Amino acid sequence: MRQEAIEVNGITYPVNIYIENRNNSAVSIGKRSINIRVPLSMQREELFRQILKMKSWARQKLIDNANRFKPAVIKTYKDGDELAVGKDKYILKICFKDKESSSARISGSIISLVISSKIPKEEQKKHISTLLSRCVAKKRLPDLYTRISNLNNSHFNQRLNKIFFKHNKSNWGSCSEAGNINISTRLLFAPDDVLDYICVHELAHLIEHNHSDRFWSLVERAMPDYKEKEKWFKENGDKCVF
Repeated sequence: MRQEAIEVNGITYPVNIYIENRNNSAVSIGKRSINIRVPLSMQREELFRQILKMKSWARQKLIDNANRFKPAVIKTYKDGDELAVGKDKYILKICFKDKESSSARISGSIISLVISSKIPKEEQKKHISTLLSRCVAKKRLPDLYTRISNLNNSHFNQRLNKIFFKHNKSNWGSCSEAGNINISTRLLFAPDDVLDYICVHELAHLIEHNHSDRFWSLVERAMPDYKEKEKWFKENGDKCVF
């Protein structure tokens, strides 16, 4: 194996190049690195072209993913606003106090927020956004547990560890090697079948820790129309934001 690297949007990604006894070339983007595999029998010039081509593909894929997950501008909320999240609607009670921290609590359909008046306006907006996502996510977490458990039992039968909602703007979900699954709170705005797709996507990572052909076969077997969900993200993903 030899190691190289590519840089995308200021982030350096390791590239592992394996020259092996195989019949074809392959490239996959894993959690920690880009993995390129090429045949040992390939001529030197063709080997160079193949590696260059696959690095170019990986770079463009990373750029596309970064654009896909680019969050919308943080919303501005005021006291008395209504927040619609899926089928649920909440009335916001927002007040500002001379204190160091901000807090929130949910009671029925009322979300009460106390925001620090000591911080700049933009930081106040971020506090409100984060606290709203945490409140609604806490209420919806039992449903997420049930949803992921049912999908796992139906299609994957893997050992699950912890399941979280995360106020994450850089991706829709993630799966750790320890079996923890994180789902972005932005998905609280998505239809149930789209949320199911991300759950399936992360469950498939319990078996295949990259985006290889085998990984996508696992996803397609569990959700044959998953490409329709990908299309939904392209058209509506930027609207999913607290």
